[in-house]
Amino acid sequence: MPDSTRDSERILREAKTSLAVQRDGGTHRPGPRSIGKGSAAAKRKVWLERLRNLVIAVVTIWIGAGIAGAMFGGIQFWGLMAVIVATCVAVGVFSSFPKVKVPKRAELKQGNPSQMVARTELWLEAQRPALPPPAQTIVDQLGVQLDALGLQLKGLGDNEPAMAEVRELVGEYIPETIDNYRKIPAHLRTEEYAGKTADERLTESLTKLSGEVDRVTRRLAEGALDDLAIKSRYLEYRYGGAEALEDASGQNLPAPDTGVPLPDLTALPAKQAK
Repeated sequence: MPDSTRDSERILREAKTSLAVQRDGGTHRPGPRSIGKGSAAAKRKVWLERLRNLVIAVVTIWIGAGIAGAMFGGIQFWGLMAVIVATCVAVGVFSSFPKVKVPKRAELKQGNPSQMVARTELWLEAQRPALPPPAQTIVDQLGVQLDALGLQLKGLGDNEPAMAEVRELVGEYIPETIDNYRKIPAHLRTEEYAGKTADERLTESLTKLSGEVDRVTRRLAEGALDDLAIKSRYLEYRYGGAEALEDASGQNLPAPDTGVPLPDLTALPAKQAK
């Protein structure tokens, strides 16, 4: 009787491997996940275009089959099979096309802020798999930062100094840093050169660029923060909320929710009202 021990061990080993693969999502690997809202919106636009084309194709096939059946007294078995095959082909074609276009480096700093952010995020996603894990984490962080930066750039004209600075930072410095890294052969990226490896230098450079994106975003947001603070102080002074209001003489006045009317500040002399 043949020894089945080895076969049993092999079957158990293959079963464990298959289970691990299924836990990781199976043998199918989805495309790169979106690192920001800009790239996600660009992908969603392509997926909606695919769905529209697929619906148009399937509806056209079945309407054409119905017309043919009415003209020739039915499409019979082989006609039905042809319709099903045509439908399957349409599903296969239009579920993959059009492709999500990865922008070229020269296109990153073009267009309005939303387009610039979306293109840069798509480009970074395409480069992400070739980067070391620490750099991939920073790329993910850059996606969130670029979304915030894009919101601050809305409404700014192309002649604004901040816009030119952002286009240089996002459209030149970030992609150039990654391109320079990718020019290095893979087997040399982990070798130390002048005190550091290429992986370490890339991570450090991306960390600095991430900090610069955050700095620019905060600087652009200062105006909005100042406006919000001024508005908040005005509302606190005008309506009081749950706190007591203080008039020009230093007297504490009850808040509006106590039922005691507030004094008419417009009736006070200009010096006191101030």
